[in-house]
Amino acid sequence: MRRICFAAMTIFSLLAVNARGGDKTEAPLTFQVKLETVLEHDDGKFLWFHPRAAAIPGYGDDGMPEIIVTLQKHLHVSDFYSGISILQTKNMGKSWTGPTAIPELDWVREPSGVAVAVADVTPGWHAASGKLIAIGTQVRYSKKGEQLEDKTRSAQTSYSLFDPDKNQWTKWRILEMPADRKFNFARCACAQWLVGPDGSLLLPFYYGPDGKSPFSVMVARCRVEGDRLVYVEHGTEFNLDVVRGLVEPSLIRFGGRYYLTVRNDLKAYVTVSDDGLHFEPLKPWTFDDGTELGSYNTQQHWLAHSDGLFLVYTRRGANNDHIMRHRAPLFIGRVDVEKLQVQRAGETILVPERGATLGNFGAAAITAGESWVTVSEGIFGKARPMAHKRGATGALFVARVIWSRPNRLVAP
Repeated sequence: MRRICFAAMTIFSLLAVNARGGDKTEAPLTFQVKLETVLEHDDGKFLWFHPRAAAIPGYGDDGMPEIIVTLQKHLHVSDFYSGISILQTKNMGKSWTGPTAIPELDWVREPSGVAVAVADVTPGWHAASGKLIAIGTQVRYSKKGEQLEDKTRSAQTSYSLFDPDKNQWTKWRILEMPADRKFNFARCACAQWLVGPDGSLLLPFYYGPDGKSPFSVMVARCRVEGDRLVYVEHGTEFNLDVVRGLVEPSLIRFGGRYYLTVRNDLKAYVTVSDDGLHFEPLKPWTFDDGTELGSYNTQQHWLAHSDGLFLVYTRRGANNDHIMRHRAPLFIGRVDVEKLQVQRAGETILVPERGATLGNFGAAAITAGESWVTVSEGIFGKARPMAHKRGATGALFVARVIWSRPNRLVAP
């Protein structure tokens, strides 16, 4: 595999936030943002897209984690993606290997010409099995790149396990859901998911009887049996008959509770749970002054530090009306976990707007010292000249959130 190491573009930002639940004499938690460009690609044929990172503890150099970023090519047709490639670093991003296409994670072509892919992937470490688990959604594509729903249960959740000792991935498998028709379309996609204390997985889903009905959202518990995931149960079912309903939920655990953020075409929603399955009613995301957050029709994800919970999002009202769905810049804000609001004071730009979209991103804890937000610039169609003029290059960014003190939620 070829080695690549790109010059970093660095932006530093400092945010003072009040520690919650810790030693009252402790200094407020702060963080610094260091933005790095890992690669750039914009040849008009594809863009690297959906980068999401996960750390494998102890597999890097000198006791550091090995970090794997899953990503795929956006083929300049709406939601048309290649198979999965990976970027790897064993030295916390000083040098990278890849992108490397993984044969086990590539398209499967059918005699009819249909390509079966897996997209919207999020990887995560499963300590009990010693495996990295990548979870996304199966998609069937026509020769023109159109998403097909030509077979019952064609849009289901897929997963692959990576064994770092053998450097080997399993082929994609389908997570079998209950026979109920409402799960004919069932995706854990672009979702932050969790490993529970017992080693089971908590997977946020959006689902429905087909791809045209308004979607619902719930969290399912699954267990790991060897190299297979098995559905066990699911909790509260949320429904919203507004445009496409509810999609792309993401889950985090903080302070002994579970927080779920949910995408809708018109606004974003949030809810909280004591067990990760049964949640309070949804409420729209707002700032702590009561005004609407302004995030809509795109993803939000979480960063959790032992002394604070943070939301990463895009929103209206940032001199960004020229950006599709206001999907740039990318912000981080601290969450008031009692009121389920984002604190407006201290809202910080993680990735600046350069004429490209930044809505398809990942967020993950990497070490006790830092968490990463990973995103690629979306440069599409008629907006390409404007994006280029404003500086977009098809960059894949790593925004390092470097904490002022160790995150006790992550092993040092």
